[in-house]
Amino acid sequence: MKKYLTLTWLIFVSVVAFASSSYAAEKKYETWNAIIDEMDVILNDAYDLYFMKDPEKAKARVNNAYFGFYEKHGVERAVMSYISGKRGTDTEYQFAKIKRLMSDGAPNKTVRAEIDVILKMLHEDANELDGKKESGWSVLLASFIIIFREGLEAILVIAAISAYLVRSGNIRMVKVVYMSSLFAVFASVLAAIALNSIVNLSGANQEIIEGVAMLLATVVLFFISNWMFSKAEAEAWKNYVEGKVKSAISSGSSIALGFAAFLAVFREGAETILFYQAMLSESKEHMDMVWYGLAIGTLVLAVIFIIIRFGTMRLPLKPFFIGTSILMYIMAIAFAGGGVKELQEADIIHVTPVDFVRSIEVLGIYPTVETLLPQIFMMIVVAFSISYYKTKYLKRRKK
Repeated sequence: MKKYLTLTWLIFVSVVAFASSSYAAEKKYETWNAIIDEMDVILNDAYDLYFMKDPEKAKARVNNAYFGFYEKHGVERAVMSYISGKRGTDTEYQFAKIKRLMSDGAPNKTVRAEIDVILKMLHEDANELDGKKESGWSVLLASFIIIFREGLEAILVIAAISAYLVRSGNIRMVKVVYMSSLFAVFASVLAAIALNSIVNLSGANQEIIEGVAMLLATVVLFFISNWMFSKAEAEAWKNYVEGKVKSAISSGSSIALGFAAFLAVFREGAETILFYQAMLSESKEHMDMVWYGLAIGTLVLAVIFIIIRFGTMRLPLKPFFIGTSILMYIMAIAFAGGGVKELQEADIIHVTPVDFVRSIEVLGIYPTVETLLPQIFMMIVVAFSISYYKTKYLKRRKK
């Protein structure tokens, strides 16, 4: 395990350093307000285009403000690190709301009002960010938050699968999970380079890639959760081991487990690299603190991995399998919401706000009908699945 972590760390550090050098060629801004001032011009230009009955070009300008400035120049990262994740999500959805209104042919004054709202939000955030004197400790904390937030879900998935394989007597298959994770790091590196320089992919394409990866992960994790839960009873596990474990683990199930690990790492890998790329470019006086924050975050994630991977080994069989499958169910439901959100940002899926719901990023909960519906559906399916396996077990016991 140590050699995989070390190799992954070296690859990640190398690509961040490489990416930061290419970032240096781009236009630099002395303050956050300087970036927002350019966005102000672009968004007002978008309204002018909409006023002149050209909604498609108007939406393209809104996308330029969001992907070309808010994301590309690190405003999103700074808001989520130094202000709050909720503020970042609210801003993303305000951009989506403006594009939806333009697509729906809303009155000019309605579009104008919503553009004024986003401009007010952006200037407030820029003033707050510029008002914060960047210290070494604040840079370290922001760096730690990035790697911890982006890496936590992947670590939970990999640790749970690895612990399951060891507990089920299939320790040889753990290598598949680790190699899949390592391969995902390579894939993330290639994606980051492509997004940044080679093919100049738009930010919307990045969101599509992440969204599709998350939705695929939802399906794979649900499949694995069901499989684990069905083996929670000692009798069921005994029968399984005696009859099917070799063929199942060596074929379809091994592919699913490795694929789940790959998706968990890949879905946020490229974005994490791009976040650090921007951060290294901005934190000239405290560049060392960026690396310290990354190192501490990686260490904390490693500790979490170890606790789940080894700390659960002494649990009785039934609680272990039930706990592991529930964790996977939760991750699947969270990925369902997060995947739809990414596709909303890319304008693939519509946005219908739900005012009484608050964003909870760690659970993939966002205030829109489109993100909540698949999560509700997933919860119903999970409840049905659990009920089915419990009923099946009780019938078997009666016999």
